[in-house]
Amino acid sequence: MAFNYIDAGEYEKAVTILEEVYSKNKLLHLDKILYCYQQLEQHDKALKFINELKPKNNNPTLLVEEGYIYQLQKKQPEADKKYQEALNEIDKNANFAYNLGSVFERKVLLDWALKAYEKGQKANPNLNFDYQIAMIQGQLGNLEVMLNKLLDYGFNTPDGTPMVQNQLTRFLMDDSDGSFAASIRKNLLLRTQKSQDIYWNQFLSWFFVQQKEYGKAFVQEKAVYNRNPDSFINIVTLSRMAMEEKQYEDANTILTFVLENTQNLDLQMQAHHFLLSMDMESVTSKEYPTIDFKLDELLKKYGISQHSLDLQILSAHFKTFYLNQSKLGIELLQNSLKLPLNTREQAKVKMKLADIMVYDEKFNQAILYYAQVEDNLKNDVLAHEASLKLAKANFYKKDFDWTLQQVKVLKQSPSLLIANDAIEMFLLIQDNSAEDSLRVALQSYATADLKLYQNKKEEALQLFLTILQKHKGESIEEGTLFKVGKIYEEKGDFTTALTYYQNLLDHHKDGIYKDEALFYSAEIYRKNILDNEKAKALYEKVVLEHPDSLYYTESRKQYRTLRGDSTI
Repeated sequence: MAFNYIDAGEYEKAVTILEEVYSKNKLLHLDKILYCYQQLEQHDKALKFINELKPKNNNPTLLVEEGYIYQLQKKQPEADKKYQEALNEIDKNANFAYNLGSVFERKVLLDWALKAYEKGQKANPNLNFDYQIAMIQGQLGNLEVMLNKLLDYGFNTPDGTPMVQNQLTRFLMDDSDGSFAASIRKNLLLRTQKSQDIYWNQFLSWFFVQQKEYGKAFVQEKAVYNRNPDSFINIVTLSRMAMEEKQYEDANTILTFVLENTQNLDLQMQAHHFLLSMDMESVTSKEYPTIDFKLDELLKKYGISQHSLDLQILSAHFKTFYLNQSKLGIELLQNSLKLPLNTREQAKVKMKLADIMVYDEKFNQAILYYAQVEDNLKNDVLAHEASLKLAKANFYKKDFDWTLQQVKVLKQSPSLLIANDAIEMFLLIQDNSAEDSLRVALQSYATADLKLYQNKKEEALQLFLTILQKHKGESIEEGTLFKVGKIYEEKGDFTTALTYYQNLLDHHKDGIYKDEALFYSAEIYRKNILDNEKAKALYEKVVLEHPDSLYYTESRKQYRTLRGDSTI
């Protein structure tokens, strides 16, 4: 009850209860009683209480409390004298340093806390307060000192490395000019040069992953692997991250290394799966038979078993969405379900079966499979994906009211990608239902979007262009402009893509696709048109105007690179 009163700021009521408790047990809640006296500005009462405690309590933190009361009374010389007396106790017992440092920190007496920790370490070198000292230096704005102390702490206390990296991540998120990232890079590179310990290679790899520089991370992981072959799986993981970020050149290099250096069949299959998945992103129709042949040959080589399941799913996907042979895809997956699969493996197969059912416009069967995945893998990432795909299946089916109910829930998804897609779909349906009760434009949009899902891009493009002609100026226009821009971008017609993105930016300045139009325009200028100045300006707009965007981190990285911040 007393603690509740403290939380509510009712210190009179709290201290009355605490004094009664203290009268029965002289060891309970001393700090809370003092806190209440301080909040009530009952300084004489607080000093009297401390003097009563001193003879019975050999704890130098009472000296800090006494000094703090003098400080509250603006008697700084008396306060400093008590703080120094407290520090002197560390000479008698170095273990006092931790409690004293903590008390000073809680009272935001950071310089005194620093002295306590440093004095404790000096008195007993076995004590390690590098982490505490680092955090205080960070609060004082001494980021270089903080960085060195954190890295020292991580090296000397390997179990504390994740905590160190979490702190560095927090500072990197606020690193608007890139100076802190440059400091980390420089510091780690120097440490890898001075020390042969693979710890620094691993840490540098971690840093490059945070910066999404997977090629540089790979160099460090190779150095680790040469001295510790058991770390090979980290290289495989790195390839997947590079692929997910669409850094295909780096991913290809890493995966080639994987295939050249492992006899592990599972890892070989995983590498082949990643390589073929990347090939599908840029393959032309002339190359379809080659991809199909490679998939068939790999399945012959490794056999049809639960170990080659990902290759089977990929083959079914390719046959359906690229070769328009959905029957072969379904047949392959139905045979996969006959294998001795665990629950998650079964869910992966059913998810792809549902995808193919949507392709075939058999929406009810697809919804059934997605629902099974939801039920069998509650709270799993795959279940969340199934929920979103179920909503999209209802959207393609043009059951907009039911879709709206589903995406209302999915807006709260722990996955940012799923939540973002759900919000876009929710606003798309809501906005276009408000101005058109018959949802004519929305129905046309759903038909066009289904064609895009089916990888029938030309048909989708014509349908979206028709929407722009028939529903110019309506709410449906924004999403349609973005879809058309993306199709032209994927076709390699970058000038036309930029035109549609700019149209969106000019006429839908407060729209939900603005950050995406800015980002993809910037990417085209940087990668394809090679106009870095225009790219930089667009990335800067994402950073300044859309801090909650999914594209914020990548935009900030590219903006800094184009500005010349990443030269170290």
